[in-house]
Amino acid sequence: MLMRKSISALEFLGVATVVCTIAMSNAQAETKFSFGLWGDMPYAKAKDQDKMPAVLESINASDIAFSIYDGDIKDGSSKCTDDVYADAIKMFNTLKKPTVYIPGDNEWTDCHRTNNGGYDQLERLTYIRKTMFAGPNSFGQATMPLDHQAKPGEKFVENTRFVKDGVIFVGLNIPGSNNNKVLDDKECTNKSARTPEICATGNKEHEERDAANVAWMSESFKLARDSKAPGIVLVWQGDPGFDLPETEDVNERDNPTSSGFTNFLNKLVSETETYSGQVLIVHGDTHFFKMDKPLYSPTKILPNLTRLQTFGSPSIHWVRVAVDPASANVFTIEPVTVKQK
Repeated sequence: MLMRKSISALEFLGVATVVCTIAMSNAQAETKFSFGLWGDMPYAKAKDQDKMPAVLESINASDIAFSIYDGDIKDGSSKCTDDVYADAIKMFNTLKKPTVYIPGDNEWTDCHRTNNGGYDQLERLTYIRKTMFAGPNSFGQATMPLDHQAKPGEKFVENTRFVKDGVIFVGLNIPGSNNNKVLDDKECTNKSARTPEICATGNKEHEERDAANVAWMSESFKLARDSKAPGIVLVWQGDPGFDLPETEDVNERDNPTSSGFTNFLNKLVSETETYSGQVLIVHGDTHFFKMDKPLYSPTKILPNLTRLQTFGSPSIHWVRVAVDPASANVFTIEPVTVKQK
């Protein structure tokens, strides 16, 4: 599939082809399928490595068509050395079916921490783009083509999209640690190798990537509307703070300007309100399984939007989602607990 940054006149023919393909799929007999979701593993501090074979075997033995890993290939207190990313690629490629990787905070946003090695976090992000997104396809022993927001190695190449039997799947680089937004100098330098100047550069990165994420999401919703897709799945890593403060000193639910997720979530609400299908948003970061409808608020739901929070270390399990395009809810979510041998 073609890689693009946004829809333009020159790209209209390619997008129209995608829409036509989806519409043809929808016009045919509805196809049921399932996919897997996992992330936030393995963590060295929890000694997860010995448990991973059972997880991978469980995923391989399932009926899923593909899986999506929603970030954090290591724990938040270990070094961001190059071998960490190489090991993750090896892990993904042990899976028989295609595996789509979404970046997490532990592998770039948090690499500035002194116990992570005091790396330049933007250099680590560049490294991820060059190594984890070196080609257009997914990981796995069987791969599948992915649409990317940019060319390999470039900014935002990590934002992906693909279509399965009329359902749109979107991967976004929205990590924890407040989506790489730093609120003040105290937060910037706490247990960190960063300087205020580095954090100012990081905040510019946040703004630029946030705008790119919104554009990629909006383009994906347009594709879903134009093709009359029954559902759209958006996957990122960071917990956007529906329940608890993302920062220690400020509750972003009381002061939305402090949250690095507010702008994206507001745009997500607007897109969902004008889409007739089901919206499933998926993230990790908080490490326990949860399914709810957190928007608009705890007392007023956005009916066609569901949040799924995946398992994470030390709860080494995964989630299976069954897709039935003909059903009202489209998505049926099933936690899969893995028994260790």
